[in-house]
Amino acid sequence: MQRLADNPLLVFVVTFIALWLCAQLGVAVRRRQEAHGGRAPETFTVILTASLTLLGLIVGFTFSMAVSRYDQRKNYEAEEANAIGTEYVRAGLLPPADAALTRTLLRSYLDQRILLYQSRDEDRRKEIRERITQLQRQLWSAVQNAALAQPSALTALAAAGMNDVLNSQSYTQAAWWNRIPPAAWLLMALIALLCNVMVGYATSEATPRTLLLLILPLLIAIAFFLIADIDSPRGGAIDVRAQNLTAVAETMH
Repeated sequence: MQRLADNPLLVFVVTFIALWLCAQLGVAVRRRQEAHGGRAPETFTVILTASLTLLGLIVGFTFSMAVSRYDQRKNYEAEEANAIGTEYVRAGLLPPADAALTRTLLRSYLDQRILLYQSRDEDRRKEIRERITQLQRQLWSAVQNAALAQPSALTALAAAGMNDVLNSQSYTQAAWWNRIPPAAWLLMALIALLCNVMVGYATSEATPRTLLLLILPLLIAIAFFLIADIDSPRGGAIDVRAQNLTAVAETMH
């Protein structure tokens, strides 16, 4: 389910086809019932209205979840850029040799962080993550050695800044992992399928190819596409770009 959500266009196609087929199923059930002299329950219209209202509320709530997670990823990208830029300045508080080493490592680290945002190949991202982990160990080792060699309030400030850099990366990664749960997708899809069956059942007098049976599946498919696009950090057109990190990198280089 998560792989499907990472491809918003595929979500749109699959959702539209599945919902349209459910509408056709509703039409078939109603016609078969009418062929045997049956009639729709008197409360069917009330049930259909309540179901569509529930579907709208759930879609809106899920959309809100996706937007909040998108905003969270943007905020952590800005915070990480601020932490790296601040530590680059604080590195000047270290002894000259340690300051030069720390700033060189920070520039390399920042370049790798930007590449991780830009890369869409999973194998390439795995290599970048390994390089980032190595650079994190080297950065902490450089600041730690300087702080232990010359303990002072200034070196402690530089060490605290490096701690913020490492923590900000962890927060950013956690925000990228924070996605809409697959169970929420499944339940929302199930409600949408049942609603389209009922819509098809309610429009039995129309032919199966009428445009009336395309409207609701199309609207829901567009809504699902938008939710998946916003919720997917890499799979859609709406993604979080490393704008703040790039701006910091320009000042460093």
